[in-house]
Amino acid sequence: MTKKRFVLIGAAGYVATRHFRAIKENDGELVAALDISDSVGVLDSYFPECFFFTEMGRFDRFLVKYLQSGGIIDFLVVCSPNHMHDTHVRFGLRLGLNVICEKPVVLNPRNLKSLIESKNAQQQAVYNILQLRLHPSIIALKQRVDSTKKDEVFEVGLTYLTSRGHWYYASWKADIEKSGGIATNIGIHFFDMLIWIFGEVVESDVHVHSHDRAGGFLKLKRANVKWFLSIDHNLLPSEVRQDGKSTYRLLEVGDDKYHFSEGFEDLHNKSYQQILSGKGFDIEDALPSITIAQEIREDQPILDKSKCHELCLQPQRPHPFNY
Repeated sequence: MTKKRFVLIGAAGYVATRHFRAIKENDGELVAALDISDSVGVLDSYFPECFFFTEMGRFDRFLVKYLQSGGIIDFLVVCSPNHMHDTHVRFGLRLGLNVICEKPVVLNPRNLKSLIESKNAQQQAVYNILQLRLHPSIIALKQRVDSTKKDEVFEVGLTYLTSRGHWYYASWKADIEKSGGIATNIGIHFFDMLIWIFGEVVESDVHVHSHDRAGGFLKLKRANVKWFLSIDHNLLPSEVRQDGKSTYRLLEVGDDKYHFSEGFEDLHNKSYQQILSGKGFDIEDALPSITIAQEIREDQPILDKSKCHELCLQPQRPHPFNY
């Protein structure tokens, strides 16, 4: 297979390193990268010859000149803040590049529909990273559900806790207009996973939604789901904290528990393998999860103790003071 060449926007972000590794392990080359922050020394561990820019204009001019001189770029990778994904995907399409975009590809369904029209008109591919669909435990669960009677409805509980410090509230992630809030920023791939396994959304209730948590009830075609997401480290189980870990993921299906806090290390690598073999997840696949995330974001929370996730009843820490 011919070596693929990539350029990337958002090189200083947390998730960018996973893309650097996936590109390298799939024998790709990172030609150029962009970020407004210059804290990108990690590039030396992967692609020391990569050109780097902190200004969009200079990055744009470099790419145009590179392509006009006969250089080949196969993919633009978008790892920028959530609210900028739409703009950066369109930037790649205008240059005639296929695009790989981190989730969520956009914050609103109407923007996704417009983006789909644009990529179809230009006959380019736009892939979304939906790595949970490649997790072995999740694949096994989907196979189990698919093998049961089509009218069977499962009782499901989803708990995702990933602690964040006070820095979070000074970043774009805490701005709901930029990140989409907790339900979108840390929950979008879990909603995609649930819909992928159990079918479309029939009903949604939001029980809590604030600066550090979100929880509610989803009725899917084949599941009743009590879900809870939070960045509050105080909610982590004591055994998780004692082990010095900061993340807890649990999916309960009936009496079965799927702990999938492990096994994430290679999922971006697997995502790139899928994309490079022509089997990546298209942005159309992301529409259901983006739609429900927007509905959750706009819904007025009403606590229903009769069907809420137990952690929705836990006391909430106050919003950190902004100096």
